[in-house]
Amino acid sequence: MEAKAPKLLIDAMLGTLARRLRWLGYDAAYRNDLPDETMIRIAQEEGRLLVTRDRALAQRRGVRALLVRATTVEEQVQEVVKAVGPSLHPPRCTVCNGALVPISVEEAGAWVPPYVAQTQTEFVRCTQCGRVYWPGTHWPGLQRWRPRTSHP
Repeated sequence: MEAKAPKLLIDAMLGTLARRLRWLGYDAAYRNDLPDETMIRIAQEEGRLLVTRDRALAQRRGVRALLVRATTVEEQVQEVVKAVGPSLHPPRCTVCNGALVPISVEEAGAWVPPYVAQTQTEFVRCTQCGRVYWPGTHWPGLQRWRPRTSHP
């Protein structure tokens, strides 16, 4: 049985990291509007690992935390993956962290520009915020973030 990557709670200093981790399939909640005490409470209540660059926050009693030392997003991703293991799940919504489900070209047509609806054949939609994704021109750049063992 494969080890399951923990659910993460990303603090305010790491918004770009949160989006990259979601693309890699991690359940990575992100809040940039809450005090430390509330972040700790959410991490405890939801069983999340708090990912932070704040040394004092990471050392607080009663919270499971990962102190990220790297300064570039590429190194931060590597640091998190090394600490918690790779996610074996498909990508999540990079905006809200919701699950993505396949939708038909017909369904997507109402949500994407006409050119996209005419030229693309694969679409997924976020179950929470409704955002629609497809493998557009940004796809090759995003693929470099995906480990070879993860879902396509």
